[in-house]
Amino acid sequence: MTLPRHQDPIVAIATAPGRGAVGIVRVSGCALQDLMHALCGKALQPREATYTGFLDGQGVAIDHGLALYFPAPHSFTGEDVLELQAHGGPVVLQLLLARCLEAAAQLMANGQPTLAHLRLALPGEFSERAFLNDKIDLAQAEAIADLIDASTEAAARSASRSLSGAFSHEIHQLRDALIHLRMLVEATLDFPEEEIDFLRKADAQGQLSKLQQSVSLVLSKARQGALLREGIKVVIAGQPNAGKSSLLNALAGAELAIVTAVPGTTRDKVQQTIQIEGVPLHVIDTAGLRDSDDEVEKIGIERAWHAIGEADAVLFLHDLTRLNAPEYVASDADIAKAMTQKLPQQVTVLDVWNKADATSAEAPAQGVVLSAKNGTGLETLRHRLLMLAGWQPGAEGIFTARSRHIQALRQAQGHLEMSAQHLALQAQALDLLAEELRLAQNAMSEITGEFTSDDLLGVIFSSFCIGK
Repeated sequence: MTLPRHQDPIVAIATAPGRGAVGIVRVSGCALQDLMHALCGKALQPREATYTGFLDGQGVAIDHGLALYFPAPHSFTGEDVLELQAHGGPVVLQLLLARCLEAAAQLMANGQPTLAHLRLALPGEFSERAFLNDKIDLAQAEAIADLIDASTEAAARSASRSLSGAFSHEIHQLRDALIHLRMLVEATLDFPEEEIDFLRKADAQGQLSKLQQSVSLVLSKARQGALLREGIKVVIAGQPNAGKSSLLNALAGAELAIVTAVPGTTRDKVQQTIQIEGVPLHVIDTAGLRDSDDEVEKIGIERAWHAIGEADAVLFLHDLTRLNAPEYVASDADIAKAMTQKLPQQVTVLDVWNKADATSAEAPAQGVVLSAKNGTGLETLRHRLLMLAGWQPGAEGIFTARSRHIQALRQAQGHLEMSAQHLALQAQALDLLAEELRLAQNAMSEITGEFTSDDLLGVIFSSFCIGK
């Protein structure tokens, strides 16, 4: 009998590739007792670490380590789970992995078919099992990957909040309020002959208004969480020798890019991720923008424009010492015009006036004046970068979020706005009101996976690492 894919027993190395002190092989499925005996030579007490040998097909120990058995449903996946914690050498772990598959095949040959379909786990399949078996919801499952991938302490803490259910709790509260409002509307539709005005007496208008405010608040938190997870891409652009590489080095606090007085030193993109108040900023230094006959430099300039086109924000760096040079000013104007034509409207261009330490010239009122050489004005620039990113300092209770979460909340917000318009028309538009409320509920249910598609699950879990 062929089991559905989600019911196959699965096995994988759960630790990262490479050498380490400890490596883990994880198995999940139903009735793992036979496999446990084949690998450890004895039964294991549930949820107790047991030091034992891990045996090959001839009963010889491959390695010695800790074995843990978590019987269903009290395990991460909701199925029986067996974890073998061995020494973290790649050869040892591959031997244990192969032994698990071999033992399953031997059990099948001996008439014990419980593990006949044991196979290697797909990326994220253990977490997917946990979701399918109602151990976690979809937002919590995504938080696992976000916690692993977190690049800053703030991102890790927000992912941990989501994993503990903080985000899901907010969504469930919104969903429950929506269900209650839908119940009132449906009651009015089902009993039109009644004189009782369910919606007016229950203050449906007030409930809807409060619900809209709550969705806006959760959306604001989700935006902050998405920012902590993904950060923004900031490109430093400008003419040669404006100090772009020096600014990157100053922001990063390290000599990442070569700095010389020779124009055109930077020929390719140099990228570094920095963090400001826990927000990751992916800062990219680019080749100086000018007309050039040098083939290598021309390629670098093309790549610079490509990076500018993909940026979330652009720092247009100007050289204050050349502020009164007509040719330089004209070139800056040409670059600004090209940026206006090539960049989407939502991409912000921030003028930054560098080399304040080398001149007394006054910069235009707009933008930031600084010296990449001595650090003057860097704090102001960092603050402006946070503003460009949309960060709100001191925000409490932020949870990690993804672009699909924000999109779903915006959809729900739009449906609630339409609901308010239909509610104002009362009896003439109750059917439309009920439909908009239903669509709003579906949009929010997509976040936790209560209303979702298999295609979406495939996209989400395929981005996880193997063994998680």
